[in-house]
Amino acid sequence: MIEHTLDTESGILHLHPKSALQESDFLELASVVDPYLESHGEIKGVIVDAPGFPGWDSFGAMAAHFRFVRDHHRRIRKIAIVTDAHLGDVAEKLGSHFISATVKHFPAGHAAEAERWILGV
Repeated sequence: MIEHTLDTESGILHLHPKSALQESDFLELASVVDPYLESHGEIKGVIVDAPGFPGWDSFGAMAAHFRFVRDHHRRIRKIAIVTDAHLGDVAEKLGSHFISATVKHFPAGHAAEAERWILGV
C-alpha cells in the first residue's frame, strides 16, 4: 500500500509506502498523476519517504510498478529517496541509467531537505 499526496502548488508528489505494494496502488497513482500531467506537463519531483522497501505483493504488482515508471519517468524532473535503507543508495546509482529524472538519496527524516532540493531553494 502506498499513501500519496500530490501538492499541486509545488508540483511535488509525496509517496509513503506502508506495506507490500499492490497492483492497485499504481492504478490509483496514475489516476492522480495523469490528469496533473495533462494540465501541467511535468511533475517537479517525487519524494519517496520510506524506512525500507516493503516489496510487492505479487508479480503483477511488480509489473505494474515498472509500467508506471516506464510511462511517467520522462515527465518527472527529480526523485528524492528518503530512507536509511540501502535501497536509497542503489536507487540513486541505478536510477541515472534507467530513468530520465535525477535521483538523489537523503537520510530518513530529511524529507524537508529533499523538498528544498527539488524546488532548488
